[in-house]
Amino acid sequence: MPDTTDTALEDAVRDQLALVLVPEVPAEEIDPDADMAGAYGLTSLNKVLFLTEACEETGVDLAHFTEHDLAGMKTLRDVTAALARHHHATTATTATGA
Repeated sequence: MPDTTDTALEDAVRDQLALVLVPEVPAEEIDPDADMAGAYGLTSLNKVLFLTEACEETGVDLAHFTEHDLAGMKTLRDVTAALARHHHATTATTATGA
């Protein structure tokens, strides 16, 4: 059974991606394993906008990611996994008061 936090992260990321795609693609129709540039025509500028908003929406600081990390985020699943790693670390730090 998937972690509800991971499901919420994926939903937030999916919603943010749907907002920048031209032509529009409903969030629920986005294939999490499709190459975002190849399948949906995501441009570099739109990728930056999408990732900025996805980080904002999920509470993950964009500063956690290097240029290499960003280049490796080719699918929705890649983005969700990267955000989840930092989201879980942020949540654990907040919970322990560290």
